[in-house]
Amino acid sequence: MKKRTQWSVLSIATGLAAATLTGCGTEDGESGSGGSVVVGMSDDVTATDPASGYDPGSWLLFNNVFQSLLSFPIGSTEPEPEAAQECGFTDAQAKVFKCTLRKGLKFSNGNDLTSEDVKFSFDRTMRINDDAGPAIMFPMLDEVQAPDPLTVVFRLNVPDATFPSKIASGAGSIVDHREYPADKLRTDDKAVGSGPYKLDSFRKDRAEFSRNGSYQGNAKLRNSKVTLRLFGGDQGALKKALIGKDVDVAYRGLAAKDIAEIENDTSTGSGVDIVPGSSAEVQHLVFNVNDPVVGKRGVRQAIAYLIDREALVQQVYDSTAEPLYSIIPAGITAHNTAFFDEYGARPERAKAKEALEAEGHTGKVKLTLWSTPSRYGPSTDQEFRAIAEQLNASGLFDAKVRSVEFDQYEKDIAAGKYGVYVKGWVPDYPDPDNFTQPFFGKGNVLGNNYENSTITEQVIPATAAENDRSATAKDYAKLQDIVARDVPIIPLWQAKQYAVVRDSVYGLENCLDASTVFRFWEISKG
Repeated sequence: MKKRTQWSVLSIATGLAAATLTGCGTEDGESGSGGSVVVGMSDDVTATDPASGYDPGSWLLFNNVFQSLLSFPIGSTEPEPEAAQECGFTDAQAKVFKCTLRKGLKFSNGNDLTSEDVKFSFDRTMRINDDAGPAIMFPMLDEVQAPDPLTVVFRLNVPDATFPSKIASGAGSIVDHREYPADKLRTDDKAVGSGPYKLDSFRKDRAEFSRNGSYQGNAKLRNSKVTLRLFGGDQGALKKALIGKDVDVAYRGLAAKDIAEIENDTSTGSGVDIVPGSSAEVQHLVFNVNDPVVGKRGVRQAIAYLIDREALVQQVYDSTAEPLYSIIPAGITAHNTAFFDEYGARPERAKAKEALEAEGHTGKVKLTLWSTPSRYGPSTDQEFRAIAEQLNASGLFDAKVRSVEFDQYEKDIAAGKYGVYVKGWVPDYPDPDNFTQPFFGKGNVLGNNYENSTITEQVIPATAAENDRSATAKDYAKLQDIVARDVPIIPLWQAKQYAVVRDSVYGLENCLDASTVFRFWEISKG
């Protein structure tokens, strides 16, 4: 095995100024002249309709089948025009955002793409407001206007300097208004977009993509067809398919031990390479603050004193993840180490005992840690068993683990049945706002009933209005310190991103960066 060169991701952008973003055209050249590629992953694709899917698998599909007005260039966290020719805020308050579309855009079915479709797509997402959809990203969106076929104007009810990044994500996918119902989800597992690829077929275990000949944008296709094989959390089957040459690329889903073994294999005959990249994927231990046990802050603090992240990532993830000590991960503007500063890096039994006694606990605290087997990575159950062992080793807790399939898991969280549970987060866009704003206030994605008025009424509005993203560091530091003090969640780890590929496959270094956009078009097969 030979390890491919590490992809170095550009540093986080200092923010979007109100100045106009201007895009370039793309020459077709020999795009799409390469052969077909088979990509395997253990994540599910839960939706083909972008008004619904809000998970890594679905967004992988969206980013390749649909266009957004803006997109993230390789290695950058600052969006550039994609379906748009240019975009920018037209006011100093960051409340009016205007885009001019490229001329001649078409969907894969041949229909023209105009501002009517852009307005329809956003209005539709907000109207449907699907529980599993991205409408939650746009609480600031007041109105979308289409004054002429090439112009779109977004009017926001509060300033939001991160709005360009939000519409550059899968949440900004543009659909054909003639193909999608305005007030309900599409249910036929088909998709019509204007992105680099067409979705030819979709079923639970496989999706077929081919080149969209009508595409106009920045992507230059290096293959003609992509088959996406979905292994439903079965790490062993994915590894077997890779070794057996049934897939060319294994992305999101090989067991940590398998990646570590491949990475440490010095032989040259395996025919398999590792491509490492940057990642802002994180995982948290979440507390329902209305729970009779962990609703007490001292209990949550005791758990924070006892978790050994270093041991966790070594034992469970074979160091394919890194300990995380704040809700904003390393590599993202304003990251600090608030939990390290507050609770340290190694178990502090005496301090944990003191925190429990302050809440009136003198015996072992009984606790159930709730997990789900595949949605947040196939090693999640093992990880939670390791956390339970760490807590029990202190003699202060009697913790056990229960694992529930994801559909039931989400229903039970919404019903408030769990006190302690896992949530993973793959960012929608690489800005500290995306690691904070969705987690706090009413209707937050964690479902843990935690609210803090300083965060929701002061910090988030102030940071959202700041065009210079580097200037938000002080406010975000305050937010991270509040979270470490209140402990509504405990950050556990930040992923390292890998793809494992056959020797004849190239371009994966262009698919693995902090934007989380997996670019099918960059993959070629020799």
